Amino acid sequence: MAIIPKITAVSYLNTIPFVYGLKHADNLRAELLLAPPADCAKNYIEGKVDIALLPVAVVPQLEQTNIITDYCIGAVGAVRTVVVMSNTPIQSVKRIWLDAHSRTSVQLCGYLAKNKWRIAPEWLAMSDYSVVDNAQPGDAFLLIGDKVFGYENHFKYVYDLAVEWREATKLPFAFAVWVARKGVSYEITDELQHALTFGVEHIWEAVSESNYMGSDNGVTAYDYLTRNIDFILDEEKHKALKKFWDAGIRIVPRSY
Repeated sequence: MAIIPKITAVSYLNTIPFVYGLKHADNLRAELLLAPPADCAKNYIEGKVDIALLPVAVVPQLEQTNIITDYCIGAVGAVRTVVVMSNTPIQSVKRIWLDAHSRTSVQLCGYLAKNKWRIAPEWLAMSDYSVVDNAQPGDAFLLIGDKVFGYENHFKYVYDLAVEWREATKLPFAFAVWVARKGVSYEITDELQHALTFGVEHIWEAVSESNYMGSDNGVTAYDYLTRNIDFILDEEKHKALKKFWDAGIRIVPRSY
């Protein structure tokens, strides 16, 4: 009897090529669970899934776990959906409200605050996004994922964290990578690699089948996936991950 692996992946626009590949590639049968990045990590840590697309900040803490594919959610330039927004220049920001959906973005924001922006703001947990609509002087907001699209024209200053990281390090960035527990068969991980390749090679079809077609017939989604997201986990992104992990930044926001 064939083993059907349980896989969790991020439920954002940037993942739909992967999801398309997992659903349509002939070589892999899998049970797929979609969730925000933080919940993907939770699903994996709690043993609910065997394979996961995980925020890179959690990977060094995991035992008996390997990175298993040549694919990621990354960016070589502006990623567009991981940003700090404010009506105050970043050097004058006093408080940064942190999106709870991605630990990687929080720690990356902490890295940039220390090493590029040279600020020591108060870090606040943001679970109620209504605070974004009631910004006070000195406030900034880390926002990630699809929700960013709705705020792109609301603030005077927008800092794309992939751009800020590249300016600070001269490297691209990988926000999420595919991992599996040790013991998952090579046959399954090879099948996953082929499924992801199929998805990345069929981005337009993935958009066409998704909920992101919109009034522009998917042009905006396709443009984002081909211009802002880089899916290849290459040597430069591995260097970036090592630099990010070695920095050891640990931001723990205060509950409000």
